[in-house]
Amino acid sequence: MLSPRRIVALALLAALWLGPLPGLAAGSMVLHMVLHLGVTAVVPALWAPTLRLPSGAMALVLGAVAEMLVVWLWHLPAMHLWARLSLTGFVLEQGSFLIAGMVLWATVRAAGGFGGAVVLMATTMHMTLLGALIGLAPRTLYGDICAGHLGLSALQEQQVAGALMAGAGGAIYLVAALRRLGQALELKEAQA
Repeated sequence: MLSPRRIVALALLAALWLGPLPGLAAGSMVLHMVLHLGVTAVVPALWAPTLRLPSGAMALVLGAVAEMLVVWLWHLPAMHLWARLSLTGFVLEQGSFLIAGMVLWATVRAAGGFGGAVVLMATTMHMTLLGALIGLAPRTLYGDICAGHLGLSALQEQQVAGALMAGAGGAIYLVAALRRLGQALELKEAQA
């Protein structure tokens, strides 16, 4: 039996992948970012996966780095355009986003309160940095293919998408990190 959170996660994933967003995201960097954040951050956080993972500091690093590599890889101009222009690229991008998000959130759960907060803080930093690099770039990184549906130029779409990634993406992980840290501190205080 699925928990209500997991039902919401599946419903959101179905809406993200089976609704109009994938078709619209092919021509909008902003809509792509909404899809990206939903699949990478929100759905896995709601699903709250539990995977049998190795313990220790190295496992924390591997979980955080794996998610970072996947996200940064798909935002390289050539990879990003492949995912926008090819069904194969799009399916691989979306699948790897979901898997990376699930591994990240499973790592967070396995790491406990303080370890999970560290993983989430690292994710906050890389997500914010990548969003800032995309949003503050002085020229378009992805060409005109990533604009049109919202009436913005390609550079404006890129700037808004970068701000969305840095702001909303960073905030999702930061709030989760602070929540885990708060719970861990309450637990430590209660044990003292």
